[in-house]
Amino acid sequence: MLAWVVAVNTFREAVRDRVLYNLIFFALLMIAAAVLVGQISIGIEHLVITNLGLTSISVFGLVMAIFIGVGLVYKEMDKRTLYALLSRPIRRWEFLVGKYAGLLLTLLVNTALMTLGLAAALYYVSRTFLHTDVYILVAVYFILLKLALVTALALLFSCFSTPLLSTIFTLGLSITGIFSQDIRGLGLMAESRALEMVTAFLYYVLPNFGNFNAIAAAAYGRPIPLSLMAQNTAYAALYIAVVLLAASAVFSNRNLK
Repeated sequence: MLAWVVAVNTFREAVRDRVLYNLIFFALLMIAAAVLVGQISIGIEHLVITNLGLTSISVFGLVMAIFIGVGLVYKEMDKRTLYALLSRPIRRWEFLVGKYAGLLLTLLVNTALMTLGLAAALYYVSRTFLHTDVYILVAVYFILLKLALVTALALLFSCFSTPLLSTIFTLGLSITGIFSQDIRGLGLMAESRALEMVTAFLYYVLPNFGNFNAIAAAAYGRPIPLSLMAQNTAYAALYIAVVLLAASAVFSNRNLK
């Protein structure tokens, strides 16, 4: 219950942040630009708009997750409001879970708004929706899973580092996670047993964002297997749980005096 109160307050604070509105504006602007590019690209309007629209949602959502997530704990400490909160009957892990849920709710609302903007752009060009457009929603769902994972990482780093370093760490892991499968493949091709073990370790420890990228499939209207949806959901849930447990352990043992 207390975690939910923190989540609601976090959502309200994020909604009042002008940065969010600027990011949403630029994302919708990118979608509008996709409409113009799509009209120039005769015959592939739907493909271009879907591709650029989903990319905009992914990129701007990632920016929101990182730059807001890294300041969740630090901002409370800097304003000295954290000490007043923890003086009440609320555990530290409840505070972290509440902060995480609040930002996740913010990302969900913002992503929904950008998805509506993409839907409006597609309808403006085609004057109808295709039956394959349902895969766009699946791609957006994968983007949300990725953002949820990135948010957990940002929260973890914010528990023991400054916003600048937390941003660098989270962004670095986010970029590296895109190429985790390539890192694993590099180790398999190498003749060094030590390098193969290192790359295998990195492959299983780093977030694997390769399977979350369904933008191309959605743009071309290719079916996305239900097994992949279940796999990505389970993977994200497990990874987020581990990261939040680590964040709770770090934050609970931190001396805040």
